[in-house]
Amino acid sequence: MSPKARSAPSSKPPRSTVQNQGFGRVALAPLAIACLAILLAVTTGCGPTETLRLNTIQLGRSLNPDSSVAEHTTAFRKSDTVYVAVLTTAPGRGTIRVRWTYGGQLIDEPEREVSYRNAAATAFHLVNSGGFPPGNYSVEVFIDGESVGTRNFRVE
Repeated sequence: MSPKARSAPSSKPPRSTVQNQGFGRVALAPLAIACLAILLAVTTGCGPTETLRLNTIQLGRSLNPDSSVAEHTTAFRKSDTVYVAVLTTAPGRGTIRVRWTYGGQLIDEPEREVSYRNAAATAFHLVNSGGFPPGNYSVEVFIDGESVGTRNFRVE
């Protein structure tokens, strides 16, 4: 019988491994990295988790490509489309709702679920194909159910 050969000690630190039935030895480092990546994705979600914060409310006749108001006004003609843009700071997610009223009576109350990674504008519009009756109107803006401001306007 010959003596067993011994290998020289390695200068590399030993790598942690797990004996896995049917799959042989599996390195723990890649498995740990994958678990951390999944944990990070689950805890941070797919988008912003902060609540939306209002920057300003704009009212006007037309929109810019970024959905902010291009032509600001509070006086409209009967045939105009009325736009309101809700500008928010970034990042944030939530529900933006607007309440359009005429003489204290509800006209419309649309809402949108939004999620932004940067400052953004969310636009809504009010149109009446037969023309708006002259008088005083208002639009109230809500973020996640809380009123954040009102803009009054007039149709002449």
